[in-house]
Amino acid sequence: MNSQLDYIQKLRAENPLIHCMTNIVVANFQANGLLALGASPIMADAFEEAADIAALSSCTLLNIGTLDASKIEAMIEAGKSANQHGKPVILDPVGAGATPFRKQAVERMLQNLDVTLIRGNAGEIAALANVEWTAKGVDAGEGSADIALVAKELAHHHRCLVAVTGETDMVTDGESIIRITGGHPLMTRITGAGCLLSAVCAAFLAIAPSQEKDVIAAALAFYKKAGERAAANAEGPGDYSIHLLNALSSLDGQSIDSSKIYLKGVRQ
Repeated sequence: MNSQLDYIQKLRAENPLIHCMTNIVVANFQANGLLALGASPIMADAFEEAADIAALSSCTLLNIGTLDASKIEAMIEAGKSANQHGKPVILDPVGAGATPFRKQAVERMLQNLDVTLIRGNAGEIAALANVEWTAKGVDAGEGSADIALVAKELAHHHRCLVAVTGETDMVTDGESIIRITGGHPLMTRITGAGCLLSAVCAAFLAIAPSQEKDVIAAALAFYKKAGERAAANAEGPGDYSIHLLNALSSLDGQSIDSSKIYLKGVRQ
């Protein structure tokens, strides 16, 4: 695995352009987070330009947080263009199990697109795998299923990476699992922390697409460290977002504790 320092230096040197088709709640926070990290955001939702923007971007992120029928068509158009031009696509299935509309939209995207990474919480990943889970809107909720096994099966079925984020993050390619510990509870007290994480994953993936699993693990570890640093400086949820942006800007790979990333066996 390349060091986190190498990935972060490369990211900031290359300044990848990240196409975010995202939701109205988090668009500003997501864009500022990418800028703080060292990437360049472009927040373009229109169907008429979706294919063109995806073609010139380094990675396309599809986030269904505030979905409507026209956005679905635009996202599919952008995803197809990214596929045609060899650019990675990340799917953030926000609240996928909350309504049939969301679930059907995600299923349609997965049927029509080659997705590189699905990044979601446990409830969203369980919903995509048709596993019984009790979710509350877009929150992770709870269930008794082995979410690691669910994630592996989902990754194998769609031939992509799956990242499940929470108290301990995990990323799998359907064979092995990398787990990442760390972070801080304040990350759950602000809106958009998960959505911004998907954008951070997009930026990391854009600079090392041939090392996709390792670079996503590095992105998850980097973000957890940023969350910890932000919490150390924040008084509460009100200023936590500000300190999280500052941490994304100031951290480098030397700040990441490599002991928080560990690999589980191929058949785990």
